[in-house]
Amino acid sequence: LLALAARRTAAHQLGGALAGIGAMVKVWPALALLGTPRGRTTREAWTAAAVTAVVLLATLALFFSESLGFLRQQGGRGIQIESLGGTALALARSAGAWPGSVEFRYGALEYVGPYVSTLGHLSLLLTVAALGWLVVWRVRAHRWTPATPYDTALAAVLLFTVASRVISPQYMVWLLGLAAVCLTSRDTVMRPVALLLLPAAALSALADPVLYFDVIDGTPTGLAVMVLRNGLLLAAALLAARRLWTSKVAAARDE
Repeated sequence: LLALAARRTAAHQLGGALAGIGAMVKVWPALALLGTPRGRTTREAWTAAAVTAVVLLATLALFFSESLGFLRQQGGRGIQIESLGGTALALARSAGAWPGSVEFRYGALEYVGPYVSTLGHLSLLLTVAALGWLVVWRVRAHRWTPATPYDTALAAVLLFTVASRVISPQYMVWLLGLAAVCLTSRDTVMRPVALLLLPAAALSALADPVLYFDVIDGTPTGLAVMVLRNGLLLAAALLAARRLWTSKVAAARDE
């Protein structure tokens, strides 16, 4: 992100290449490119990202078998217990309205039972909707500041996080890192969002590993922690989207 904000072509290409490499490991680094200023910066960064991703993908396909096996696994994943959908199922199970259980699948603890598939499809639809909103924002935004790439990356990752079927502790590391980058610029509009992420991160550390068995069993304590944490994440995502839109689209329209 810091490379994308520089003025030199080499920096833009480096930022794009790093985003391309990151996107092959986890998709979200590609979201960092959504806020690049129109024109030369976008062309250089996006081209570098695409070339890097294609070269890396070709290398993996050539020298390693089943290098894309993770894509099939993603298609079969359920609802992880720490996700927003998982919290909804935990509340329903606590109220006696849902008879499902927790199983270890695909390297995570997931809920298994009725309506899990439906919630998974809803999660994918919300992810597509979030991507669509970001594309609309990109098309309509006409006001860029030095902090726009940072703010956009944080808002995008937040939206994808709350829509995801999985929210693991590493997600909070990403979000805190992006929030810290936003705060390096006086032009950022994400300060209130960063403040919401601090207690969310603290609750995440409390949930895993301190109270993780409570989260698994759906005890009142575990439920309270997850409802508060995921409520803060949802509020942060909606606030980030609103502030990104009003500062880059609505503000430009009013000028």
